[in-house]
Amino acid sequence: MIRSAIVVGDGVVALNVALALQRRATQVTIVAPDAPWRGASWGNAGHIAVEQVAPLASLATVKSVPTRLFSRGGALALPARAIRRWLPFTVQLLRASTPARFARGKTALSAMLATAIPAWQRVLAEAGTPELLRVDGHFIVWETPATAERGRAAWLAADIGTATVRDATAGELARLRTLTTAPIAAAVRFEGSGQITDTAALGAALAARFAAQGGARAFGRAHSITASVDGVTVTLEDGGEWNADVVVVAAGAASAPLVAPLGLRAPLIAERGYHIEGEPGDWPADEPPVVFEDRSMIVTRFAGRLRAASIVEFAAIDTPADPRKWARLRAHVAALGLPLREPLVPWMGARPTLPDYLPAIGRRGVVAYAFGHQHLGLTLSATSGEALAALLHDETPAYDLSPFDLKRFG
Repeated sequence: MIRSAIVVGDGVVALNVALALQRRATQVTIVAPDAPWRGASWGNAGHIAVEQVAPLASLATVKSVPTRLFSRGGALALPARAIRRWLPFTVQLLRASTPARFARGKTALSAMLATAIPAWQRVLAEAGTPELLRVDGHFIVWETPATAERGRAAWLAADIGTATVRDATAGELARLRTLTTAPIAAAVRFEGSGQITDTAALGAALAARFAAQGGARAFGRAHSITASVDGVTVTLEDGGEWNADVVVVAAGAASAPLVAPLGLRAPLIAERGYHIEGEPGDWPADEPPVVFEDRSMIVTRFAGRLRAASIVEFAAIDTPADPRKWARLRAHVAALGLPLREPLVPWMGARPTLPDYLPAIGRRGVVAYAFGHQHLGLTLSATSGEALAALLHDETPAYDLSPFDLKRFG
């Protein structure tokens, strides 16, 4: 029986792991610097993307790279100064994109995504904040007839898991056209996907629930993990030590160095995303997220603010942000005539991504892990927490965790 656990990290995945362990009467201590909820957990688009069952490690993604490059107006940035980071990752992504590996990854991801919204509903009901999840779908729009024809056909034919997709109605199109001064040639509406209505409020609710259940915090950065027959010791950079029966590494893009000395290989890259946000103007409070696919940008209304998010930038986690990415977002917002009011606040954060675009969830002895959720961290965090807690307590998770074990990387 696991009586005590240390969770390294305090993002959305780490908090959900901690809460799921607390439900099983485990005493949990979160170890993290005193800067909670400021990474990718906070800065994402708020989209619960159950439709994204196809891993991005695919031949289709590889073929699309030349047209997606930032230098050609796209959202994919491969900075020359970071080539030592992204080139080895790219080689491994190519290996993971074979049809057989893609098919296996899609099967695994589909099973996981099917449990995502029910898991979030349970977590938020326990936290007393069910209103933070809205299952109201989202829109994808296109600005030209040519891109609309290609994009619409692709999505209507795609496997999108538990979600469904249809053409936007005349009324929906009319409403979408009031949001932008740019032409909208066509739109589709997804149903069954969801949105967190306020990511800041979500972080506060999960942290409050953790504290109310007796959770403890150790403020500091984990330096090393030592496993023994008696349990595990986490040593902080300031020399402090914390002991427990098990440790769960859920530190996002900073996780790989912590598990490497334990013989766990995690070829993570910091896949950095950018957003700008400001006052929402007359953007309706109940409008589902809108993806402007021609610009690879998603616009989401949160409580009191409107956020435009985009960019996939492969680099080191501590590489300074590139102001050109925010300038590109500003240009898109201006070209679309969106009611995003100044002052606009810029943000950049690192998505933890593995080459096959599947998360890492599993255990080796007294060390467990949950990280590498790429674009789906918010979507999959609640179900990841439930599945890992079940595994640690010798219960049967809701889906097969073997495809997410780090042993796949040797």
